[in-house]
Amino acid sequence: MASKGKAKARPLDRATATMLERAAALHRGGKLADAETLYRDILVTDAQQFDALHLLGVVRYQQGHNAEAEELIRAARAQQPHNVSALSNHGIVLSELGRHAEALACYDRALVIEPRHAGVLNNRGTALKQLGRHAEALACHDRAIAIDQDFADAVSNRGMLLETLERFEDALICFDKAIALDPTHARAHHNRGAVLHRLDRFEEAVASFDRAIAVAPAYAKAFYHRGRALRELRRHDEALASYRQATALDPENSAAHWEAGLLALLRGDFAAGWPDYEWRLKVQEVASAPRDFAQPQWRGGAPLAGRTILLHAEQGFGDTIQFVRYAPLVAARGATVVLEVQRALGTLLHRMTGVSKLVCRDEALPEFDLHCPLASLPLAFATTLDTIPAQVPYLRAPAERIAAWRVRLPAVAPLPPRVGLVWSGDARHKNDSRRSMAFEALAPLVAMPGFDFVSLQKNPREADVQALRHCNVIDIAAELKDFADTAAVISLIDLVITVDTSVAHLAGSLGKPVWILLPVTVDWRWLLNREDSPWYPTARLFRQASAGDWDGVIARVGEELAKQDFLQRAGARQPAAPILQS
Repeated sequence: MASKGKAKARPLDRATATMLERAAALHRGGKLADAETLYRDILVTDAQQFDALHLLGVVRYQQGHNAEAEELIRAARAQQPHNVSALSNHGIVLSELGRHAEALACYDRALVIEPRHAGVLNNRGTALKQLGRHAEALACHDRAIAIDQDFADAVSNRGMLLETLERFEDALICFDKAIALDPTHARAHHNRGAVLHRLDRFEEAVASFDRAIAVAPAYAKAFYHRGRALRELRRHDEALASYRQATALDPENSAAHWEAGLLALLRGDFAAGWPDYEWRLKVQEVASAPRDFAQPQWRGGAPLAGRTILLHAEQGFGDTIQFVRYAPLVAARGATVVLEVQRALGTLLHRMTGVSKLVCRDEALPEFDLHCPLASLPLAFATTLDTIPAQVPYLRAPAERIAAWRVRLPAVAPLPPRVGLVWSGDARHKNDSRRSMAFEALAPLVAMPGFDFVSLQKNPREADVQALRHCNVIDIAAELKDFADTAAVISLIDLVITVDTSVAHLAGSLGKPVWILLPVTVDWRWLLNREDSPWYPTARLFRQASAGDWDGVIARVGEELAKQDFLQRAGARQPAAPILQS
């Protein structure tokens, strides 16, 4: 928080001045609760005392009570509108509340009074960054550093901005400079680790987080990010311990709880994993639009007989397909089940066993008594590895779609084995660079004789479109209107080979042989060191031996494909009809 400013203060009586000195000393010494008591005592006598209002607001900010802090500092500013410290601190608290435009206005007023205030310029740069005005933010940090070349915090904040701009090497230079200026700058150590993580330099990242923690042992965020880096290094025991330390220091750290749950699930410890997995509902990147129903969430204990329950999707397509298997179990407890899903899944799921009514997102919901996110149903049913409801198929393509695609797909007698291919997922997915590959990586497979390869790849990248034109692959993906179409095509082929996308879940739910190609660091549902999946009995998992080694994965897939063992599990194929002539 800012500490300098010019203001005309009212004269203090000796008793008030003494109390303020004691409170400020306690405040500087980190004894926030004792300082708070004295500041409040002063305000009992003089409710408009500027320093007590202002510094109590700072204390409440430091204690995490930002809304009250904002009210107190606003009241202090009413007493001294031109106090630069109060203006700057008000801006800091407003930024914490997400009110960045108001914060910027505070900094601008402060700079009118004191144009060369490096601290205010630094804070202004941070607010501009939050508003997406990156060029102006960089200029602000540069001005602050030009005024005070030893200003480690401004150098560190400049590095954070450069990280946002994905200028990672430049960001590292800033963090190294900030640390040289102030070796105890915990945030600079932490942010250096965060950039190293983004560069996949995980060992170095852990070392930076360790230095941040050595400087600030209660730095919960550093423990959290340390856990993430250790997870990438597959040092799972240490990662879990780091997550647990983060949540011990900050019990409301939803991301740390969630990632601890993901790691427990990855290790097959479902009893520990499912409760922490619930924290996903408070993590912004997972639950960007959390549902706020008046009806209570069903958690497995309340009776369901005679009641209507809304089961609703709240993550991606694959998650919906994976967890919709629980709908019949909910219905079996006597509930009337209303299922709300993404529109692209509506046709496929509208005949789902146990579902009385299906609605698509953004449609009006009927009356219901209880609700439950689909991904919370494993917790409600206390699911263990041994009790996963894994009977397949639990989804079926609509018969009319299968009939239409049987006519559409070309037929050559005798019909060779047909293999569906998916090689990339949604480019917006945070792990897409690892889970997806270029179509060219599949070249050894599609060159194998004796197979019909069918592209199920939606929205291929431009380079993949060009490569597809020059190989013998049946490309019908552009004609797939929704998941009902994709399910129909999968029903008419013998094997699906896919990276970790929704098609993997779809093929597994249809009971179709599916080979899932996985990176080194896998999603929790594929567990560790397994070639099978307890969620999908017809799945085989092919894992990278080292990061980025898709060539090794494709070589193993090719060896297995040549054996054609999958045909024994594909069931009797219905031969495709010839193309109808117009």
